[in-house]
Amino acid sequence: MEAVFAVWQRDVIKFFRDKGRLLGSFAMPFMFLILFGSGMSGAMQSMLGSDADGGPLAEFDFVEFMFPGIIGMTVFNTAIFSALSVVQDKEFGYMREILVSPMSRVSIAVGKVLGGTTVAVIQGLMMLIFVPFIGVSIGFGMILQLVPTMFLVAFTISAIGLLIASLLKTAQGFQMVVQILLFPMLFLSGALFPLNGLPLWMDIIVKINPLTYSVDMFKDIILQPETMSAPLREAMGLDLELFGHVITFMEEVVVVGLIGAVFVVLATMKFSRSEA
Repeated sequence: MEAVFAVWQRDVIKFFRDKGRLLGSFAMPFMFLILFGSGMSGAMQSMLGSDADGGPLAEFDFVEFMFPGIIGMTVFNTAIFSALSVVQDKEFGYMREILVSPMSRVSIAVGKVLGGTTVAVIQGLMMLIFVPFIGVSIGFGMILQLVPTMFLVAFTISAIGLLIASLLKTAQGFQMVVQILLFPMLFLSGALFPLNGLPLWMDIIVKINPLTYSVDMFKDIILQPETMSAPLREAMGLDLELFGHVITFMEEVVVVGLIGAVFVVLATMKFSRSEA
């Protein structure tokens, strides 16, 4: 446990000392919320159609819809790119020094995953600074739900990142592979637009995408679909179905947890066998 804590502490300290990373973490979420979200609000509202009196069938605030996805995107990016430090440590020779120490490789791998998870949760919570500017109402109870949900999602994505980092030798290769994997997973997760009317092959990819269930958990907590009208809930695509069954929040927790358990085992095994 001391070895796990030491590796975890190093990654967390590096995060807080990197002021550029702290400030830069707000750039992309701000761009998506203000530019993309505000620009698409009118278009999404018009797609809902109007009633007999010419009024909208439902009020669709696209910025509000995107906010859980923005939190998810921040957690995903931070968690998976935290494994980049593993590749960088290999390139600079630091990882070889760690591997010849009395620390077990399992402890190093677990510490890396937990370090990336903690940093991702912190950055995800930092996104709540946008709440007063976008009209989303988030109470203390929601935050208590968000923290363990962020931790579960970040832990799963960090394990995936560690597995990828264990297979690669250079930081450039890691960044290329992650971008190829992450962007399709992100866009097909429902984070940035509703997943309605997709072709069958794309719908299958959505259903096997672990980020889909992660984003939906954030939506369940923040948007509270049960309080919305049926037309608005349908327009936002908030009823995630699998084989005709609407998936519940706890079922999504189980799915993400199982995926995380599988990948953390695979990542730990691969990392334990890898050479620095």
